[in-house]
Amino acid sequence: MDFFVGIKGKDFVLVCSDTSASHSIISIKQDEDKIVPIDSHKVFCIAGEAGDRVNFSEYVIANVKLYALRNGTELNTKSVANYTRGELATALRSSPYHCNLLLAGYDKETGPSLYWLDYLATLNRVNTGGTGYGSYFTLSLFDKMWHPELTLDEAVAMIDAGIAEVKKRLVVAPPHYIIKVIDKDGIRVVKTV
Repeated sequence: MDFFVGIKGKDFVLVCSDTSASHSIISIKQDEDKIVPIDSHKVFCIAGEAGDRVNFSEYVIANVKLYALRNGTELNTKSVANYTRGELATALRSSPYHCNLLLAGYDKETGPSLYWLDYLATLNRVNTGGTGYGSYFTLSLFDKMWHPELTLDEAVAMIDAGIAEVKKRLVVAPPHYIIKVIDKDGIRVVKTV
């Protein structure tokens, strides 16, 4: 029942995820942070089975850091997205990872970017994206409200409207959410709901 969404703004990317950890109909805990930092200016929002989610994200993050150590330079967001897609595609043929991702990042040269990936290794650069049952309600709302000059306050209002819609319309809506922003200053928590 994972749910996360992301919005690319003028000079930032805003991401929101539920904080529920569950297995089948059992709620395990309500403070799981599914927005995982890759480096100081990139994050994964990752949904799926707990084992696949943790193993895959740790594997990709470790290899991105190894690349940075070996080559003396960090990968940009587009490169991390393509590397992640390649690893998902390779695993798909042997033992697939059942996880969907949003990759959000900010690069000095290109600015903010948001990529959507699924467990079948589909990769798309998007302005708004999401996964989970809650995204059925929020993505149409975001399509209507999004524009290229979006400010952080407008994006937070969009996320708040999306969360309100999910809580109102989804029977199994998660109770708690965390919202983070990625911009030129790095990654920080905007608020928890």
